Amino acid sequence: MTPLALDNIDLQLLAQLQTNTALSNQELAERVHVSPPTCLRRVKRLKETGLIEREIAVLNTDKLANEVGHGLTAVVEITLDRQDQAALEAFEQRVAPIDAVQQCYRVSPGPDFCLVVHAANMPDYLALTQQLFTTDANVRNVKSFFSIKRSKFGARVPLPTSL
Repeated sequence: MTPLALDNIDLQLLAQLQTNTALSNQELAERVHVSPPTCLRRVKRLKETGLIEREIAVLNTDKLANEVGHGLTAVVEITLDRQDQAALEAFEQRVAPIDAVQQCYRVSPGPDFCLVVHAANMPDYLALTQQLFTTDANVRNVKSFFSIKRSKFGARVPLPTSL
């Protein structure tokens, strides 16, 4: 894998974009003190190299709850019987297409995986656990923690201010 050769301008662009992807190219260029064509070219390169994976909208769950209900958020610890590479990858592939599984982390020590799961309600959560965990013979233990309140949510990666 070839290094991306990031510089301070790239770091500034990434920092700005992690905060607000709705900035126009002109606004972004002004904030990092480059010309708009340079800004556009650099952002395009950051996307093409995969460093910017995707852009999403973060929803306000409290406001959304007034329309569709709060739902249920759980942090789920999964321990497998076998932890060989094939078994770990098989589990990751099993949960990847499931929309209710918002995040999946392979962790150590302790459980093998931690998932962040969002379901409409407890019956939906139960159906999900039966689909993903009960029918998987390699799942040894499932431990769920249910969120009472989301006090912080973010996806911002801390970046150095300069290289």
